[in-house]
Amino acid sequence: MSTQVLTQTWYMTQRQLMALVRQPVFLVIQLVQPVIWLFLFGNLFKKVVELGGFGTTSYLDYLIPGIVVMSALGSSMWAGMGTLEEIERGTLNRFLTTPVSRSALMNANVVQNGISTAVQSVIILLLGKLGGADYSGGAGGLLVLLVCAILLGTVFGALSNAMGMLVRQRESIIGINTFLLLPLTFLSSAFMAPAQMPSWMADIADFNPVNWAMVAGRSAMASDPDWGDVLSRGGPLLVLAVVAVWLSTRTFRSYQKSV
Repeated sequence: MSTQVLTQTWYMTQRQLMALVRQPVFLVIQLVQPVIWLFLFGNLFKKVVELGGFGTTSYLDYLIPGIVVMSALGSSMWAGMGTLEEIERGTLNRFLTTPVSRSALMNANVVQNGISTAVQSVIILLLGKLGGADYSGGAGGLLVLLVCAILLGTVFGALSNAMGMLVRQRESIIGINTFLLLPLTFLSSAFMAPAQMPSWMADIADFNPVNWAMVAGRSAMASDPDWGDVLSRGGPLLVLAVVAVWLSTRTFRSYQKSV
């Protein structure tokens, strides 16, 4: 990627971040649900660890990586709505008449989504620490969890952008996201250890990228990290993120030809 494309990507990212700064209420709204999971679910199910298989005696310690990942999933799945809004306003079409790199236009969405995911994740981790969570893996484990959350956000953010350019209807994006969000969440180890899940659910979770991020994050945050689990889940997640960004870029080029 050339220096010019990187520079243009940063300028376009700043434009999107400025819109977020001017309306921080959206960031606050996105944090409401994770806070509910953190404090309500964390207290409601705190005795479930007595069943075994959680790898910890604190349900809060188990739950927080899941909340970080779910927050990344929930916010990134709506990235296509922003793309659709720019199409409806004609902003995207106006950018197509400028010399700005087409890759920069799409990469800016990915970078902005990654920065937003990182900020949300850090806030959730701080709230978890205030709630009594113990991060045995230290700074290295927390960093791995953040990277996994950003990669997952990149996957679904890029796919959401591609969907926005393909369907160009808010109702379709809302319907698809609503259909996918709960299955992706509950067919993972977000709330329950795989050892306590029905076997068919645990089998499906092995192929769920949301679960890959959770397993990699939890493994890295353990007092004795299992780096084999981190690499075996984080590697495919990275590949999937690259493929999703490539697909989003290809979809953008198809959109460009249609206008």
